[in-house]
Amino acid sequence: MVNNSASTQDADEIDLFELLGVLWKQKLLIVSVAVLVTAIAAAYALLTKPIYEARIFLQPPTSNEIADFNYGRTTAAELVPFSIRDIYDVFIRNLQSEDLRRAFFVEVYLPSLPEARRVGSQDGLYSEYLNDLAIGLPTKEQPDRYSVSVQSQNPAQATEWTKAFVARAGVAAKNEVIKNVAREAEVRARNLGQQIITLQETEDKIRADSITQLHEALKIAQAIHLTDPPIISGNVAAEVSAAMNGELTYMRGTKALEAEIRNLDERKSNDPFIVSLRSLQIKQSFYKNMQVNPNAVSVYRVDGSVEQPDRPIKPKKLLIVAVGMILGGGLGLLIALFRHLILVRKGRSR
Repeated sequence: MVNNSASTQDADEIDLFELLGVLWKQKLLIVSVAVLVTAIAAAYALLTKPIYEARIFLQPPTSNEIADFNYGRTTAAELVPFSIRDIYDVFIRNLQSEDLRRAFFVEVYLPSLPEARRVGSQDGLYSEYLNDLAIGLPTKEQPDRYSVSVQSQNPAQATEWTKAFVARAGVAAKNEVIKNVAREAEVRARNLGQQIITLQETEDKIRADSITQLHEALKIAQAIHLTDPPIISGNVAAEVSAAMNGELTYMRGTKALEAEIRNLDERKSNDPFIVSLRSLQIKQSFYKNMQVNPNAVSVYRVDGSVEQPDRPIKPKKLLIVAVGMILGGGLGLLIALFRHLILVRKGRSR
């Protein structure tokens, strides 16, 4: 048993030495294949156009940057103020929207391509475009920090497109918030306007009712020939004067009643006699004129400076050459072994 194991081990060692000997005899072939594959990899690394990547990091805006959005928005005004999170969420939603990507693809990406490429498959071009433009999501360490990156053979173009894409998202988000603010103010002004109209219509009816009541009182005063109110002295005079309304209105006398009727008929507006009208009109005017200056607000903040990239991210030339050397050496070994097996089989067939 010991002799058999030793013989097997000797045979394995002999086979290994023979294999090394076979490979050594074909070292020129192995080296040639390795050099050829490495040269191909090097040529690929040198001839492939470099790709640059520009990236922008985004953060929520500050309280000062959203202050104008909240102008006039108070609990007393029944308009809830916007928080930083409210504004930033609108921006992120626009940043990630398919509408923004499609618009940028049609208006910026496609016009930059040569005419020959534009006539190809739009779906294929859109897939390439999505590979070049990426939106980075936040991490646990920085839950509010998003990023936008663009890859291009032109570093200046990559930087310009990154800025343009983020700026478009910012404009869309800003317009959306301003539109919401204007809409809420419009609804509030319309509600106040309806209250004002209701008060004015009510006051018109009250004046008409007063005129009708005075006309009836005038008829009674004329019937009893009461021209002037009766002269009553003492405490009773105050009591009677205070009670000259309703059924006792006629006691004012025909002169006073005719004067009151004439005054009510000639009244041009009831507005001065509506107690809460002016305050409602002031509020309505405020909401009608409520505007947000787009230049005074921001929906995001750029974290750091945006620099034009000066080093390509791919191809990684050293890595490609190293992989080419490894693959070339392995391929050379396989070819050498395969060639040896063929020669052995031919020798046996003879």
